Amino acid sequence: MKAIVLDGFGGLEALVYKDIPKPEPQEGTVVIKIKAFGINHAELHMRRGEWAEAAPVSGIECVGIVDSCPGGEFAVGTKVATMMGGLGRTINGSYAEYTRAKVSNVASIESDLPWAELAAIPQSYATAWTCLFRNLKIQRGQTIVIRGASSAFGLAAVNLAVNAGVKVIGTTTSEASFAQLKAHGVSRCEIERPDLSKHIAERKELDGVLDLVGNSTMLDSLDMVRREGKVCLAGWLGGLAPIADFNPLLQMPSGVDLTFFGSFVFGTPGFPFSDVPLQAIAADVEAGKFTAKPWRVFRFDEVPETHRIMEAGEAKGKMVVVHDE
Repeated sequence: MKAIVLDGFGGLEALVYKDIPKPEPQEGTVVIKIKAFGINHAELHMRRGEWAEAAPVSGIECVGIVDSCPGGEFAVGTKVATMMGGLGRTINGSYAEYTRAKVSNVASIESDLPWAELAAIPQSYATAWTCLFRNLKIQRGQTIVIRGASSAFGLAAVNLAVNAGVKVIGTTTSEASFAQLKAHGVSRCEIERPDLSKHIAERKELDGVLDLVGNSTMLDSLDMVRREGKVCLAGWLGGLAPIADFNPLLQMPSGVDLTFFGSFVFGTPGFPFSDVPLQAIAADVEAGKFTAKPWRVFRFDEVPETHRIMEAGEAKGKMVVVHDE
């Protein structure tokens, strides 16, 4: 099968197209014929050698059709989605024509949506849903800030939160993204800055913050929420540099919850992939409740261009890759 293999770590030249063996069926796994897959920042960090683990074939999510399933959990021909569970990290991922995923990280996702639109759902929506409903425990009528709201992950979170009756203040680095965010239902847009808490009118009154910028803004996010408010750290759009000289005694506000979510835990006993209502989310997208179309669709031979766009900060939403029929 055709695949993109990491030839060492580095720039775009590390993404090399090769013919490699198709994965063989194994008990406890599903071999999937990949129809489309999303592009994610994690794969950029893997290519650079900045992630803890990186498999030869990158890619942490995809949608496709079951090619084989020795355990019988999924019938051959079933439309499915898969993400993480070691995909792209410890086992070969989705930058290929086929992948072999753990049964625990596969979900059926029957829908009439085109493959390109289905591919925009798994990673962004599963992670956003868990952050909002499990970590932040959002409730109708609350007000939250989503930092990095114009990213693919951020837009998914905006869609889910607004649909749940939550008021969303969204941050982005450019006023050019304001119209897009308001079209998704954001109540107000703010320019992202390291000291946003000093400029936001609802400081110390917010119910929650979903921080996708990362370590560089986490302490500032903690300064925004009320007592018993929640901050969920779930993205690193601002880079992977650690927080220097973090002293909880001096910098953690009393009575505020700080939580973290990483999608690499999906499929573990505490975070079953089946917990995420992917089928219902796909139905809501199909019904037009969410504006969830991919920003751009690419061919398999254009994957390096997706990395260039991501690295340059030019993406305005989810990028997906579709295999030619």
